[in-house]
Order: sequence, then C-alpha cells, then structure tokens
Amino acid sequence: MMLKDSRRGSRILRIEGGQPLSGELRIYPAKNAALPILAASLLTPEPITLLEVPRLRDVEVMLELLSHLGTRYQWEGRTLHLHTPEIRNTHAPYELVGQMRASFIVWGALLARVGEG
Repeated sequence: MMLKDSRRGSRILRIEGGQPLSGELRIYPAKNAALPILAASLLTPEPITLLEVPRLRDVEVMLELLSHLGTRYQWEGRTLHLHTPEIRNTHAPYELVGQMRASFIVWGALLARVGEG
C-alpha cells in the first residue's frame, strides 16, 4: 500500500502482515543510504549483493565494523558482496565506532539478530 505523507509531501510505503519479503530493490548510491543498508545486512544470514556502493571512508569504516561482528565482504568494482552467516561478536571496539558518528545504526539490526546488546 502506498501512502502520501501530507506534512512533507514524501511518499512512504507501509507493509503490514507477517509475510516474508524477497526480491530486488535498486537504491542509487549515496553515503546516507549506504550506511543503513550495510547495517541492515546484519539482519540475515543469507548472502547479499549491493550494486553501485560508494567507496567512501565511512563505508570502509562500516565494513570494518561489520567484519568485526562477523560479516565477510568482497568488493568487485562498485559491487559489494556481504555475508554474515553468524554474529561472532556483539561488542565493537571504540577504535572503530569512534571513527564514524553513524556507527550506532548497527544496534537495531544486531539486537534483532542476536537478541542482546
């Protein structure tokens, strides 16, 4: 169901029900989109492929953080393959989280995946 938010004029998509989602979604490259998507990769043990990922410092730091938590990743040009079959750590070193203000965005996905923080 597509809804329009009259306060800001933006469109939002509300999905209701307990049905699993699957498929492909094209997201155009931007750091502000890439970081939450990278954090969301923690939600699944399945492999994920992201296209047109910007190779920025914050993206690289986020990948180091995800790697510390258990994610394996590989670049192929601007395509990024991620796989987190299991979470190995639930704590991140300050040396990583201190480099990026957006590091807190992994908390929700991490909590959803392992049930602790």
